[in-house]
Amino acid sequence: MVYSICRFIERHFLLIAVFSSLAAYLSPPLFIWIKPHIAFCLGVIMFGMGLTLQFSDFASAIKNYKAVCLGIILQYTVMPALAVILSSLMGLPQEALIGMVVVGACPGGTASNVIAHLAGANVALSVTMTMISTCLAPLLTPMIIYAVLNQQVEIPLLPMIKSVFWIVIFPLVDGLVLRRFLRKRIDPVIHIFPSVSIIVIAMLVACIIGLNRDMLATFPLLILAAVALHNAGGLIAGYGVGRIAGFDKRDSLTLAIEVGMQNSGLGVALATKYFGTATALPGALFSLWHNISGIAIADRTRQDGSETRDLQPK
Repeated sequence: MVYSICRFIERHFLLIAVFSSLAAYLSPPLFIWIKPHIAFCLGVIMFGMGLTLQFSDFASAIKNYKAVCLGIILQYTVMPALAVILSSLMGLPQEALIGMVVVGACPGGTASNVIAHLAGANVALSVTMTMISTCLAPLLTPMIIYAVLNQQVEIPLLPMIKSVFWIVIFPLVDGLVLRRFLRKRIDPVIHIFPSVSIIVIAMLVACIIGLNRDMLATFPLLILAAVALHNAGGLIAGYGVGRIAGFDKRDSLTLAIEVGMQNSGLGVALATKYFGTATALPGALFSLWHNISGIAIADRTRQDGSETRDLQPK
């Protein structure tokens, strides 16, 4: 019975996310109560990931330093450049251009690790890239913003490291350790965790939609289109360059997710603090859109049985 429910959830991932999002738009109170618990929810997902991984997976990811370096380079070059190019070609107002650049200059976020997990990508590689790009953000993000916008910003290093530690590293390591010592007891129920992750991420996306309902009701279609193209450009660049560099489909998919999904929460905070609330719109839309596109990618890999098997760790 439990197995059947889990299979149903996995097969209808996108439908569950769409239904939850529609419900949140129509009645935000159904999901906005989740906001104070977002970090905890992400931690639950990371714990579930840890139960499916082994320490050797991270050893392999560290050895794969070429993929890590390539992903970080693409993160901090392609995304800012795309922000400027798209804003210029689409004739976006100055406030939107600023917001696009700020989001493009941000590191990868924890949502990329969740989507990598759900899509059957290389989670250890994704987490490694997120950690390193986050540690580099206090240096590289202000440099990029100053180079493009001629505005100095500051990003405290310690709070960012603490956030990554408590949301990503701590629960992930807990899962790894628990599986190491209780593997025989955990293996029979480990198939439940992908379904739990699907439900949680669908609720988080619904929460984001509920919180931003008023903004979405204004139908900022031009900026939403720019954000969608920005995200798509990062996904395509990550996957395409990964394949050209000789990485397999699984690692290239990981690069795509990591490059295309930004720490949009940081982008919103920086835009609001240094440029004004009007410039935070692209970051808020990016937070919504990259989760939706990520869910679509994960759903597609799950529906395509043969492709999913190729992407799973051997």
